[in-house]
Amino acid sequence: MSSTALLAFTVTALLMTITPGLDTMMLLRMVVGGGRKTGLVCGFGTTLGCLVWGAASIAGLTALLMASRVAYDVVRYAGAAYLLWLGGSALWRSLRGARVDKPVEAPRITPVQALRVGFTTNLLNPKIGVFYLSLLPQFLPTSGETTGWAALMVGIHVGMGQVWQIVVVWLAGRAAVVLTRPRVKQWTERLTASVLVAFGLKMVFDSSARG
Repeated sequence: MSSTALLAFTVTALLMTITPGLDTMMLLRMVVGGGRKTGLVCGFGTTLGCLVWGAASIAGLTALLMASRVAYDVVRYAGAAYLLWLGGSALWRSLRGARVDKPVEAPRITPVQALRVGFTTNLLNPKIGVFYLSLLPQFLPTSGETTGWAALMVGIHVGMGQVWQIVVVWLAGRAAVVLTRPRVKQWTERLTASVLVAFGLKMVFDSSARG
């Protein structure tokens, strides 16, 4: 594998990593609901999920996911249901507080819950597996040993993702003085909850996601 191909993969993975998406919204929600430590733990859960997907990709398991529409849809619908439950319950709690004319405090998110949310959300997103299966082969050498190079690229992507999550959590923590004000926190919770619901609905109806 040439250094040019490795650099090209690194740049591509970096651009995909820093593009705002579900993980970014989830981190913001965790920081608002539990502070920086909770956000960092959630990011670590996301990283663990990526490691599982990366290992499955190297082992060829994600190829089975791509080959089987039923398997792909099972993971997709499970992920969508999880996102709809997370976002819907938070949105309902916030709107119910508005109806009774007093805020209903969301339960504080614990590090254990944050780890579970980060890991589960990532693991139930089949697009991560598709990412590894579709992107990695384009940069692997056409001959010789490829397992080591695939593991290196997974490590690069996961490492960059972890660093980027730390940056996002740090920035959110810097803005916590504003974000945790009762009114702002209420609307931030509603916004992030609505985005989670939107991601869930997109996952349900995005039947072309498998490519």
